[in-house]
Amino acid sequence: MPVDRKTLKQYRALKKELVLIDQGIERLQERAKNIPTVMGKVTGSSHDWPYIETHYPVYIDEPKEADEIDRRLRIKRLRQEEVSRLATEIEEFIAEIPDSVDRQIFEMCFLQGKTHREIAETLGYSRGRVTQRISEILKD
Repeated sequence: MPVDRKTLKQYRALKKELVLIDQGIERLQERAKNIPTVMGKVTGSSHDWPYIETHYPVYIDEPKEADEIDRRLRIKRLRQEEVSRLATEIEEFIAEIPDSVDRQIFEMCFLQGKTHREIAETLGYSRGRVTQRISEILKD
């Protein structure tokens, strides 16, 4: 799976977005617990002959608010799946880099957000060499 630099740079933002989506889902689920109930009626027939149409009272969540919360939850869950899929693709791309040093460079740079200078100091390379190794992997 080819991944470009722009996609790799989105990783940390995607992880932050996942946290925000999770929080939004939790808030909506909390709201769903507090939807007021209203009394409604359903139509059925009596159990005995002659089958006469009968109206039965039922208690249901307020339909308009319940529908709005359900719709918003569906939207957030779809976005959650998409963001999670993108983050996983980035992680898989980095995991498939064959060279251990290159994998470390990509993890520190794109997953942890370290600068090329910090990576160079950690690995004992020059900043230019770190930049060069990233460019070599991304041009393939």
